[in-house]
Amino acid sequence: MSCILLRSTPPALPSALPTTAGGGISSNSVLVALLDSHYTELAELVEKALLLQILEDAVGRHNLTVFAPRNEALERDLDPDFKRFLLQPRNLKSLQSLLLFHFVPTRIPSSFPSATHRTLAGDKIRLSVSDLSPEAIVRPDGVIHGIDSLLVPRSVQEEFNRRRNLADISAVLPIGAPEVDPRTHRLKKPQLPSPAGSPPALPIFDAIAPGPSLAPAPAPGPGSGKHWFDGHRQIKDFIQTLILYGGYNEFADILVNLTSLATEMGRLVSEGYVLTVLAPNDEAMARLTADRLSEPGAPEQIIYYHLIPEYQTEESMYNAVRRFGKVQYDTLHLPHKIVAREADGSVKFGQGEGSAYLFDPDIYTDGRISVQGIDTVLFPSDEQPPSLPAAASAKKASPTAKESEGKLLELGCRFLGSWMEQSGFTQCQ
Repeated sequence: MSCILLRSTPPALPSALPTTAGGGISSNSVLVALLDSHYTELAELVEKALLLQILEDAVGRHNLTVFAPRNEALERDLDPDFKRFLLQPRNLKSLQSLLLFHFVPTRIPSSFPSATHRTLAGDKIRLSVSDLSPEAIVRPDGVIHGIDSLLVPRSVQEEFNRRRNLADISAVLPIGAPEVDPRTHRLKKPQLPSPAGSPPALPIFDAIAPGPSLAPAPAPGPGSGKHWFDGHRQIKDFIQTLILYGGYNEFADILVNLTSLATEMGRLVSEGYVLTVLAPNDEAMARLTADRLSEPGAPEQIIYYHLIPEYQTEESMYNAVRRFGKVQYDTLHLPHKIVAREADGSVKFGQGEGSAYLFDPDIYTDGRISVQGIDTVLFPSDEQPPSLPAAASAKKASPTAKESEGKLLELGCRFLGSWMEQSGFTQCQ
């Protein structure tokens, strides 16, 4: 189907069309013939566009020629987005222009020569005999020529494109637009930098008010076989972040080399579970004795006690301890729990001499895994290691610290070779 549109300015529809003083149309009219089974879709659109009275006035003044697309042509050419655009009440003018583009206020026989004709929409159209179906419906006040495709005026197509582009643009938040704080429902104000270690600058009401949920969608359940996330890649990312952050290499060494916990944690995250990891720094790990780590299953139990099966950030834990004073978190070292309190503008875990402070907040947070750095290795209350004299502690800590240098070098090579294949490193020197 070929259609050549000539540039023109469509006039306003009600004033552009001639009117008639006569009332009604006969049953033998070309408009009634549109109810033929081939063109029922077009007749239905004419009714929805409120064009019946306009067409009655036009056919009362002169003959009409209708270039009527068949039902199958309308179903094929009207894609869902374009049809939705035409049927919206605010786009009534576009629908009327498209339909009146198929009506010419003169009788055109089946053997007409190729010529340009002005339509009731005010645009010009050029058709040839080869564009028409062989049969035609002839009536005293006009003729209907069947065509195999919908004719779309340039003005309607441009309006549709403009509306569609505006819809896409409106979904993008403009740069520099004001942001609304979901906690207070007020406009966010730029925060001035606060000194290191100072508590969050929150009003009292905001500190005790429940914040938005930070956890992702609930897990499908253990053993369901539905892996929502690539948990092993996320475990790899957070261990890599620990090493690059610095000061947590001993904890990463236990995860990768002394236990199979990294693989188990990856499987849990793949199942949809969330984890908060309390990671002791290297100074805290250096205070562990060799006997403590050499006990069967001791490394696993130590790590399990530092894994909380919730997603918590520094802000959420600090708000909780400020509101409730003391909070207990479950751990994977069942049935033991970790007690958290507010202390010195931070979060303090554990009790007595074996307590630990939240030392490096939010080392890694991705919505499913949260890593918080602490300055002491935590133990359940009934498993606290015996306290050592200060001199003995210094003697034991010193050799461990020296040995850690060689262990870190070995850890770096082994870890980069097995967990960072895509980072670009090819050798360790």
